[in-house]
Amino acid sequence: MDTKALRQKILDLAVRGKLVPQDPNDEPASVLLERIREQKQQMVKEGKLKKKDIKNDSIIFVGKDNLHYEKFQDGTVKCIEDEIPFEVPKGWAWSRLSSIATIVTGRLDANAQREDGDYPFFTCGEEVFRTNTFAFDCDAILLGGNNAVGDFKIHRCCGKFNAYQRVYVITPYGEIYPDYLYYHIKYYLPALQKQSIGSQTRYLKLGMVNDLLIACPPACEQRDITLFTNKYFDLCTSIETNKCEIKNMISLMKSTILDLAIRGQLVPQNLDDEPASVLLERIRVEKEELIKQGKIKRDKKESVIFKGEDNSYYEDIPKNWVLTTLSELTHPLILNDGDWILSENMSSNGSVKLIRLGSIGEMQYVDKGFKYITEETFTNLRCTEIHSGYILINRIINEKMNICILPNIEGKLITAVDACWISPNNNYNLKYIMYALSSPTVQLQILLKATGTTRKRISKHNLINIPIPFPPLDEQNRIVEVIEKSFTQLNKMINCLI
Repeated sequence: MDTKALRQKILDLAVRGKLVPQDPNDEPASVLLERIREQKQQMVKEGKLKKKDIKNDSIIFVGKDNLHYEKFQDGTVKCIEDEIPFEVPKGWAWSRLSSIATIVTGRLDANAQREDGDYPFFTCGEEVFRTNTFAFDCDAILLGGNNAVGDFKIHRCCGKFNAYQRVYVITPYGEIYPDYLYYHIKYYLPALQKQSIGSQTRYLKLGMVNDLLIACPPACEQRDITLFTNKYFDLCTSIETNKCEIKNMISLMKSTILDLAIRGQLVPQNLDDEPASVLLERIRVEKEELIKQGKIKRDKKESVIFKGEDNSYYEDIPKNWVLTTLSELTHPLILNDGDWILSENMSSNGSVKLIRLGSIGEMQYVDKGFKYITEETFTNLRCTEIHSGYILINRIINEKMNICILPNIEGKLITAVDACWISPNNNYNLKYIMYALSSPTVQLQILLKATGTTRKRISKHNLINIPIPFPPLDEQNRIVEVIEKSFTQLNKMINCLI
């Protein structure tokens, strides 16, 4: 179930008057709006508002021709039928947001935040910081006025708080329920995102917020709509929580499958399979031949892992398996670093695609945000071309190292220096290597070898010397088949939750 779409549908029904039944005995919203206008006039007399604060107030009404008109302070009238987004029930009335609420911007910048502050500090994003002083003490709606991707955020706050300078603080007048107004503005967020301006950072102009058309129900109906919307949103949250728990359980099941795989407990062993030690010896012979031919150099730091009498390495693995490393399995023609590509090497009209593997995300995730370099740069830098079917490993680590098989992407491809790549080879199943590196046990060893404070990174030397359980080739193939069948079924379960 798509709870995001469900929430939007609930908001749509709420602001159209289709979520709760109407009561013909309710006082019409037009009377409520008239009281707000009188309240604002009185506030001007008392000096609580200035004349300029109400100069743009207007009255929206339905004419004898059944069309909507807007009357302004100077007496002019304009037909706004084309602006009215939908029909509302009898007893409801339309109003501009600026006519029924004060709209001001926040007063503090991001430097005012404190970890141990007494008051919440709302920014344009999801995070809420703390401050030692407050600028507002009211029941308000807070709308973020800018965002890097145009995904504007909205909050509710009652009491003492602060807000960033680009946050719009919206406080309703009179009998306009703040929660109803919150939901109404939340309903408009997708449209506001489309109307926002800017290239890299999207902005909402104050005029866009002021001019929002609000469908105002009678006060009692506002209360009922708020209660029902809260109830349905709580149900959506419950569904999302259950979905999250199921996804976490599926993720744990995947991790368990991968750990069983590298321990020889996922598929039965076949004693007729060629032992992995023979396969490993064949790889060593091939590497020696490449060294003799001068195609690769001997790695003086390379070591061989063997099983001692005390059986101390790792947990016990099956008889025909060996414990090895990427250093033993590969050589520079099969495993290598990405290339040093600087920002000045980038070109919008280049033809060589630079693949960037994200440090956060699913195992199969590849960043689609390609940047390019020219063929000339590719040649001058002596970049190494990579191909679909290669393993890509991001050596920058968050909670885990991200690794995937490069999908089929047209054109010449390279990757950046923070990534390693491994090409296919007849001596191993490349997918088994990927799944082994992705298993929780191996990932933990990788994380322990990573260094750095703000950003953890594992060196190529440490990465290629992480111990990896290595089964016979035929068993690798069987393991990969069982993993992928299992993952396909688990992914179907996840898709059913969406």
